[in-house]
Amino acid sequence: MRRRLLAEFLGTGLLVTVVVGSGIMAQTLSPDDVGLQLLQNSTATVLGLGVLIVVLGPVSGAHFNPVVSLADWWQGRRTGTGLPASELGGYLTAQVVGGIGGAMLANLMFDKPAITWSTTARTSAHLWLGEVVATAGLVLLIFCLARSGRTAAAPAAVAAYIGSAYWFTSSTSFANPAVTIARAFTDTFAGIAPASLAAFVAAQLLGGTLGMLLVHGLYGRPTADTPEPDLAIPATSPAKRGIHS
Repeated sequence: MRRRLLAEFLGTGLLVTVVVGSGIMAQTLSPDDVGLQLLQNSTATVLGLGVLIVVLGPVSGAHFNPVVSLADWWQGRRTGTGLPASELGGYLTAQVVGGIGGAMLANLMFDKPAITWSTTARTSAHLWLGEVVATAGLVLLIFCLARSGRTAAAPAAVAAYIGSAYWFTSSTSFANPAVTIARAFTDTFAGIAPASLAAFVAAQLLGGTLGMLLVHGLYGRPTADTPEPDLAIPATSPAKRGIHS
């Protein structure tokens, strides 16, 4: 359990470091071109996320996202598969704390105060709709891969989805409550004002629920043999043991 929590802490933290750090670098290199800044930020996020899933997936399942952990627990609560309730709180805490640490690390690397509260308000309804769509698509992707026994494709597929969602959603696809909370700690390109957090997280939770409904519609209700979303581990791998490797 300690190793799994460390992996979730480290993975979420480094993901936020990639998102925030590349955003700061993009602003520095291309101060007058927001489109180019988004391209630089999304490219770094795609590459960084793919690497983190490959490296840490075999340890914790590479959730790095409270919505994914909640969906994993919800799916398996009656069948005994998925994330146990006794571990859910640890996962959520590790993800949120790790994400905040990642934002602070990025700030410090670019010679900024460790905590600089964001002033970027993101309060429009069309942005909340973007978060619903982005999160629903992410959950749909992850659990469809798990249900079809193709989690080996997760590093490339999940990274590719997030990279594309940067561009096709109005919100630039936060799609992750832990990352969203962490991005309030940096007043840079990737930031979100603290006052905007509640609505974004609510939209993400709604999106996660819709994503799971779509998975159930496509694959039916889970059974005791349903594989969990351990990213980067094929469902048939002998490395899988109990709930998590």
